[in-house]
Amino acid sequence: MLRERLVDLDDRSRRLVWSIVEGPYAHHNAAAQVFAEGAGARFVWTADLLPHELAESTAPMMERGVAVIKQTLERDPG
Repeated sequence: MLRERLVDLDDRSRRLVWSIVEGPYAHHNAAAQVFAEGAGARFVWTADLLPHELAESTAPMMERGVAVIKQTLERDPG
């Protein structure tokens, strides 16, 4: 199980920063931010983690998270 800690929430810049404080990582810090782009938006999610060997198993979880976010935002609210 992982335990996350909210580091920063900035509504003005549409940015969220958090850290995993209990779990397999010696270090974990991540940020998600939404940028205006044309008539839409761009979602950027970055993560810094140690040990580096966990990057390979973390990437699919992040990809799944992005897919769920995209699906949720594109859902017809009607």
